[in-house]
Amino acid sequence: MIAVVNFPPKQIANFISEVLTLGVPDKGGKIILVRPDRDVELGAKMF
Repeated sequence: MIAVVNFPPKQIANFISEVLTLGVPDKGGKIILVRPDRDVELGAKMF
């Protein structure tokens, strides 16, 4: 899974979030999480 961290805290419903998880909808409206197609080092930067 790919996530953006170090975001400023933001209230989402009744909790505070500091992470943005990236996903895209499929044709049926389900969310598919974005993920690398190979193993990568945890915390590696995206370019």
